[in-house]
Amino acid sequence: MHILTRSDLADLQVSPSDVISAVEDGYLAFARGESRCPTKLMMPLPDERRDSVSYSMLGYDANLEHLGFKTSYRQGSQTNEKYYTTITLYDDATGLPFALMDCQRIGASRTPATTALIARSCAAPGARSALMIGTGVQGVNTLPYLLTVLPDLATIRLFGTHPEGIASSKRTLREHFPDRELEMVEDVREAVAASDIVVVASGRAAHPPIDVQWLPPGGLMISVASKGVAAGAMRDSDYNITTSIGQLGVTGTRLASGGEVRVDAVLPDILAGKSPGRRTPTDRVFAFSSGMIITDIPVAHAFATRAIAAGRGQNVELWT
Repeated sequence: MHILTRSDLADLQVSPSDVISAVEDGYLAFARGESRCPTKLMMPLPDERRDSVSYSMLGYDANLEHLGFKTSYRQGSQTNEKYYTTITLYDDATGLPFALMDCQRIGASRTPATTALIARSCAAPGARSALMIGTGVQGVNTLPYLLTVLPDLATIRLFGTHPEGIASSKRTLREHFPDRELEMVEDVREAVAASDIVVVASGRAAHPPIDVQWLPPGGLMISVASKGVAAGAMRDSDYNITTSIGQLGVTGTRLASGGEVRVDAVLPDILAGKSPGRRTPTDRVFAFSSGMIITDIPVAHAFATRAIAAGRGQNVELWT
């Protein structure tokens, strides 16, 4: 089994278009019923002072014929300093283990790819502006991924409060789209009202909770499992989508604000043409994005194969 550390993967290059394609293929195989993706497990730990939580996901990607097992542990919600996540891949064609690897870079790639696919499929026709709220690990790649699928976006905006995250977001955008201007935002509510696409991947403390009713007619709000979205978003929107109904039930029930969770479509079916991304051009659409391991597997495989080809990592014989 190949063991790949965070430093082994840190500077590997996989283009946004390649990641988006891999993630879309993962969703489409799932929509066809060929892949498997049980609902993730979440377990808050008992000492509330530590604010610790753990997740695990198991799944199978039919395109690669690989099974993946992902684990995550986080202590404290204000920093990623104590956030650890791994993914293990097994090759079902050969029956052999393939790789055990750090999964932070994988999540930071597949998450904006999913955001981009939601935006491409669910934004109103002629959408011209996008706002990114949050500059953490899940957010820094988002704007280049959006521009990859929606190159006609004329205005891109960013709100963040952490200097390192802001600098990283600007640097990443510059690497992929050096000619694009970035508008920094101070008044979040005003920026939401002026943006066709709003991506929220932040904690609630840095800004007022984002209300879906602040969106302009036709606006799209994408929540990346964010605490920064106001409760009741799925009650107040005109059309709701999610990546997975099962995982919405694990991590997103507060968005119904005590009412019944209404889901109009799931992303795999939208990509497969089975459901529309919105009903009308003026719908305010809310999308809840929760990670699915069927997207982690192909992205992890892409990083692993490049790392192994470059001679990185270690090959460990665990079962000799």
